[in-house]
Amino acid sequence: MNSGHETTNNAPATPAPATTNSAVAATATVITNIASLVTNDPSLGDGSPLGLIRDAAVVIDGDRIAWIGEKSKAPATDNRLDAGGRAVVPGFVDSHSHLVFAGDRTAEFNARMSGQAYAAGGIRTTVAATRAASDAQLDANVARYLAEALRQGTTVMETKSGYGLTVEDEARALRIAAAHTDEVTYLGAHIVSPDYADDPAAYVALVTGEMLDACAPYARWVDVFCEKGAFDGDQARAILTAGKARGLTPRVHANQLTYGPGVQLAVELEAASADHCTHLTDADVDALANSATVATLLPGAEFSTRAEWPDARRLVDAGVTVALSTDCNPGSSFTSSMAFCVALAVRDMGMTPDEALWSATAGGAAALRRTDVGRLGVGARADLLLLDAPSHVHLAYRPGVPLVSEVWRAGRRAA
Repeated sequence: MNSGHETTNNAPATPAPATTNSAVAATATVITNIASLVTNDPSLGDGSPLGLIRDAAVVIDGDRIAWIGEKSKAPATDNRLDAGGRAVVPGFVDSHSHLVFAGDRTAEFNARMSGQAYAAGGIRTTVAATRAASDAQLDANVARYLAEALRQGTTVMETKSGYGLTVEDEARALRIAAAHTDEVTYLGAHIVSPDYADDPAAYVALVTGEMLDACAPYARWVDVFCEKGAFDGDQARAILTAGKARGLTPRVHANQLTYGPGVQLAVELEAASADHCTHLTDADVDALANSATVATLLPGAEFSTRAEWPDARRLVDAGVTVALSTDCNPGSSFTSSMAFCVALAVRDMGMTPDEALWSATAGGAAALRRTDVGRLGVGARADLLLLDAPSHVHLAYRPGVPLVSEVWRAGRRAA
């Protein structure tokens, strides 16, 4: 564990009761004097989706939550931490990032901010730099960005390959990523490799054959950029179906730059998430609302490309499960701050502060099909954040301010 991030088993913990009256170990740690505690359990506290408990306490025993409730009822333990009237929320769950890369695209960003339109082709610049980088350089970059995210409250982070686009480079990207996090995604289908520019069908055959064979042992997920300039619906279906046959669960880059088949394909193949979801028809929204596929919104990408914002309000009102994620990558969203994405979602995507926080925690966990994180309740993994504020609303109310003062991951202070 080089960066303090995921090395745990992916199997979700067996859901436990939200509260318990049983005794806790004397050696456990109680965090008390919490002004407001977000549990994401509507059976607790105020009965809202956030399950907000005021004047609260939480007990951590080992790597799990052992007790949660009003501070006046907290059990005695040997270790005590006074939260000093601060808010406590679950650790952020970032379900979409691209961290295995080298180089940067400052020149592209500068040009875009000067009026040049964003297009998928810029990925090729990062592909060239990543192929030229050593294993040690790539490993150091992944560790750096995961540690950066952890300091800002991200306790679970997914990341992808996709900047190698050869059998060897994709496999080494996933091997490096898997040394840092369990949530690893095979994205050989990021764009058609420049080596196969004149024969996309041959590249799809590679992605679904030899490359998949080399990459599947390191990954949990398979993803495809289903978009004009990348892969069409038929190509994406072939890639995702091949990944499923190897035991990988689909995720889809869907409907980012224009309307297309990505969302419908994600629902059809029972993907865990359809990510971006910027350009949606009514049929797309209905399909998501009637499925278990999470709509993962990536406001950092719209911020960094000056593109149209996803309509989170439309999705939430339709009953779609929504996640928020950073899309941390060197080209279109070079941020690792989930708090920043929460603020953008509230300001520009129509979400309330409560909805945005839920989507950045429980929503991200749903997008990764995890029940052990993204919530605070008995039996959940003890991933939590102390904010230098009395309420989670300050994450949107005070954008850009580093409010995360303490990070606990798996029961230990991580930052």
